[in-house]
Amino acid sequence: MRLVAVNPEALPAPSGYSHGTLVGNTLHLGGQTALDAGMNIVPGGIVEQFRQAFGNVLTTLRAAGGEPADLVSITLYLTDIPDYQAHGKEIGHVWRELAGPVYPAMAGIGCTALWQPEAMIEILGVAVIPEDRLVVPQR
Repeated sequence: MRLVAVNPEALPAPSGYSHGTLVGNTLHLGGQTALDAGMNIVPGGIVEQFRQAFGNVLTTLRAAGGEPADLVSITLYLTDIPDYQAHGKEIGHVWRELAGPVYPAMAGIGCTALWQPEAMIEILGVAVIPEDRLVVPQR
C-alpha cells in the first residue's frame, strides 16, 4: 500500500512529519496546533486557537480533494478542558462556520502540554474522500 504525504503550501513546511498521509482514499490528518503561516501560535485564547488549528486541518483535507463532510473522526488534545468547555458555544459557532453541520466521531483528551508551549489545542483526524474528488499529490 502506497503512502502519500499531503503537505499544502499554505501551511508551514513540515520537517520530520507530514500534515497528512493519504492511504488509498483515507486521509490521516496530522495533529495541527494554532500555528499561523509565520510559525507562531495565534494569540487570543482557546476560541482563536481552535479556529486556526481546525482551519489548518481543513486546509490539509482540501489539499487532497476532501470536504468537511468527509471527516469520520476528530481528536482534540486540550491543555485546559474547563476553558474549552466554558467556550463551547463559541467553539461550536466556529465549527459550523468552517465545517457546517457536520459532526464526525470526536474525542477530547486532556494533556499537560503540547509541542509548542503556548499551544492550548491540537487537532487530528481521519477522513475518507470519495474517489471522484480525491487529489493525490505528486511526490
